[in-house]
Amino acid sequence: MFQTDILLSPFTTIGLGGAARLFATCTSEADLREALTDARREQVRVHILGGGSNTIFPDGGFPGLVIHTAMTGVEFTERGGHVLVRAAAGELWDRFVEACVNRGLGGLECLSGIPGLVGATPIQNVGAYGQEVADTILSVEALDRSTLAPVSIPGQECRFGYRTSRFRQEDAGRYVITAVTFSLTPNAPPSLRYAELRRAVEQSVDLRTLESGRPALTAVRAAVLALRRGKSMVVDPADPESRSVGSFFTNPIVSPDIFTALDQQWRETGNAGVIPHFPSGTSVKIPAAWLVEQSGFTKGYARGGVGVSRRHALALVNRGGTTAELLALAGEIERAVHSRFGIQLEREPVIVH
Repeated sequence: MFQTDILLSPFTTIGLGGAARLFATCTSEADLREALTDARREQVRVHILGGGSNTIFPDGGFPGLVIHTAMTGVEFTERGGHVLVRAAAGELWDRFVEACVNRGLGGLECLSGIPGLVGATPIQNVGAYGQEVADTILSVEALDRSTLAPVSIPGQECRFGYRTSRFRQEDAGRYVITAVTFSLTPNAPPSLRYAELRRAVEQSVDLRTLESGRPALTAVRAAVLALRRGKSMVVDPADPESRSVGSFFTNPIVSPDIFTALDQQWRETGNAGVIPHFPSGTSVKIPAAWLVEQSGFTKGYARGGVGVSRRHALALVNRGGTTAELLALAGEIERAVHSRFGIQLEREPVIVH
């Protein structure tokens, strides 16, 4: 069932990476179990690939087996005033969000336009504009790679955090996610926690007259898509700035004391204004894009065949370059930010070695 020497770059949004020695597309749990069994017998490394929107492969390719998850199917079930929606891991995320919005189901509308597949969203607790999948995930179905047995993990046991979960931390590589069940709210009012998003919605509709459910959710989805397109954060073959993995770095979260010291140092060195920041529980979140630009890497910065997006300082863009060039630029940015602010940026994408 394995293909050989399959180029991996077309399977990623950033368009980088060499060939996989072995490649398998799995459209069912049985396919997945068979591929993992064969890989174990042949003693080859395995990498699980979804939509490729958060993955960077090396220029030399991958010496083992890449399993492309392609299980599909969506089921809607009413229960206790909510609608449970079970989506297979291979469903396109934005198409799934659109289907939920069209049914007037709230809880995912602010996550419109995010590339990738459903199965990847719990891993990094995908979030945007004040929503996270952690808010609505009821359970995650997976295969345990050590036993090949199916498991169902309740959402409250996924240990979700800011852009992370148990699947990215202590259980990284242990499970292959096969389906996710969400608990969504029918006829829901719009979620407008971010001022930027509220302003964008208000430019097109009168919120006072907007009905809850599908009309409101559709308006929010449209505004989110417009905002993301303006930042080249919607995958578009016609937009070269979208050849990225989205945000390359996560926003640093620091203690109030550390932020106060940083802000004081910022002003004492002759800079005007307060460092931009947002509350994050009892801590403080600093926009990584601001740190990147203040460290000398402004929008449009170019280095060889890669660079910083002209529309969003957090996106590193492939302009005909290589993975080696991209990672070198990322390292240079990290060192510059650390040198100026004492903050170590954390990378968001999966860097395959």
